[in-house]
Amino acid sequence: MTTPLLAIKNLRAAYGKIEALKGVDLAIDSGEIVALIGANGAGKSTLMMTIFGRPRASAGQILYDGNDITAVPTHQIARLKIAQSPEGRRIFPRMSVAENLQMGADATETPEAEREGSLERVFTLFPRLKERMAQRGGTLSGGEQQMLAIGRAL
Repeated sequence: MTTPLLAIKNLRAAYGKIEALKGVDLAIDSGEIVALIGANGAGKSTLMMTIFGRPRASAGQILYDGNDITAVPTHQIARLKIAQSPEGRRIFPRMSVAENLQMGADATETPEAEREGSLERVFTLFPRLKERMAQRGGTLSGGEQQMLAIGRAL
């Protein structure tokens, strides 16, 4: 059996005395696409944020490629190239498209040689962003802003 790329085991997390995650188990293999679906208050956002250490897990494990990252600081998780595209687009509106994308590369400390390939992959998925490189993020349409948020995460 292969090791899942991301494995969540009996994960628990709380906001103060309110337990938001109660024993979550999840395994995602490399190349697999997974949708996290649930009602408001079910813990979807908390699960995603707990993977990044905000809030910290109160119990359980988060394994990335077999390595325990449960207590790893957020900035080191970003260096592993684990990212999310948050709800609400949350781009930097006064920065250009190019600068927004650069922020994603800087967060992961991607070597310069790899950045070009990553950028080309984003432009393959979202050619519109290449056309708008110099444009401020806040002036993009809603759909373009979502493309930018996803591109920055990639």
